[in-house]
Amino acid sequence: MKKRLQKSGPFVTKTLGELTLVDEPSLKHVGIYHDLKKVLLDANSTFRILDEDSPRWDRALFLNLTFWGANSGGDILVDDELPADVVTHVALHHLAAKAVGAKPGDTLTPRALFLGESIASAFDAYLVGRILGHNDASSFLETQVPAMAEAAEGAGLAGEDFDALLQDFSKDPDRAFGDLRSLLYDATLAVFEARSAEAAHAALLTFDERRLAPLLHHYELSNWVLYARAYGAVNPEMDARVLEIDTALRSAKEPVEWLAQSWLTHKTS
Repeated sequence: MKKRLQKSGPFVTKTLGELTLVDEPSLKHVGIYHDLKKVLLDANSTFRILDEDSPRWDRALFLNLTFWGANSGGDILVDDELPADVVTHVALHHLAAKAVGAKPGDTLTPRALFLGESIASAFDAYLVGRILGHNDASSFLETQVPAMAEAAEGAGLAGEDFDALLQDFSKDPDRAFGDLRSLLYDATLAVFEARSAEAAHAALLTFDERRLAPLLHHYELSNWVLYARAYGAVNPEMDARVLEIDTALRSAKEPVEWLAQSWLTHKTS
């Protein structure tokens, strides 16, 4: 029988240290992974596990996609196992909220929400690039690469062309992160500002020439936009910080290294 800890409604709450991390050996050579893990351990971040009577993966996914903001209460899991790549995703959200000046309980602006999600989601491309050639049996690659391939194929990029894109990720993971991060942020903000399907479609067309445009619909942009419309706050000071971070990431030759130096080596304000 699994040990029962703090329970709130249908969830059992556990810290990162109380979970079993899956696929962590695939990331052992990725230094920033260990730093991001430490961020969550030091913050005593919690995760919520569905009650044993209803451990449904589809329901956990639905809840995570619907309530994903910084103050949602923590990711929802079906058991006490957590993929190691999710550690990076959660930690980057935590650091992004802190970097824009949000305190516990604060509501983020749409731009701040998009910044955090674009950073956390684009980090997938960085991890793909870092893991390829080191541990091709990684469960992260086994799930992430086929999903990316499906989205890319739908956009007209398949076969050898998609394989070449993966090789580019492996050669320059930082560039993969930077290109995808800016694409996700720009596209989501453009759709958020559109007020009709026609306007949103026209906005999306402007990104078709971006290098990683075929991967755009691999990500849940509609959820990001609708969540921001429903819950996004108005905070000019926070948006000014978002602009500073966005500008710095675009200009950085190695944006992941910029994150490490700015958010991990030094304390964010």
